[in-house]
Amino acid sequence: GVAIQDLRFGKFFNGKKSGKEMLGEMKPFLKKARRQLIKDYVIFPLLAGPFFVPVILGNLVANGIRNLWTYTIIFCGHFTADVQLFPKKVLKDETRGHWYFRQIRGSSNLTGSKLLHVMSGNLSHQIEHHLFPDIPAHRYAELSVEVRAICKRYGVHYNAGSLLSQFSQVIWRILRYSLPSKYVPINASA
Repeated sequence: GVAIQDLRFGKFFNGKKSGKEMLGEMKPFLKKARRQLIKDYVIFPLLAGPFFVPVILGNLVANGIRNLWTYTIIFCGHFTADVQLFPKKVLKDETRGHWYFRQIRGSSNLTGSKLLHVMSGNLSHQIEHHLFPDIPAHRYAELSVEVRAICKRYGVHYNAGSLLSQFSQVIWRILRYSLPSKYVPINASA
């Protein structure tokens, strides 16, 4: 899912992008996916000889667990209740200061042990990742102290919470947006 997010399938389904264009844009993803699938489900199992079935099953389980963990970490960094959504129009004439503000308000962090931070690749510090994407991830915890202090000084909400708290918000938000909302006509009283 992460690898295909920039493909803009909506444009294809809306007829704004041809099948040929879509396929051309998908080629790098398909090449990478094919290489990974061959490695995980052909080469490594064959190298295991008589243990090829356990290796295939192990890779399947490991990939499934990795995908669930990645989903959890990514959604907790982008889809909690306090994450602010911005329309595309804010990008026009956006100042550097507003860009930083948008990175802070548009993401959230996870609080927890060093083990949680290591297991998340330090993406538990999603705010710092958005602010400083070129800095090594192991520096995010150190940066978070300064970023939090700056947010406090200027009255900007620094969205952070435990994995359980943030993921609960994610699930609630997904459910809320998945269900139809109650339609109320504008002139209901007329």
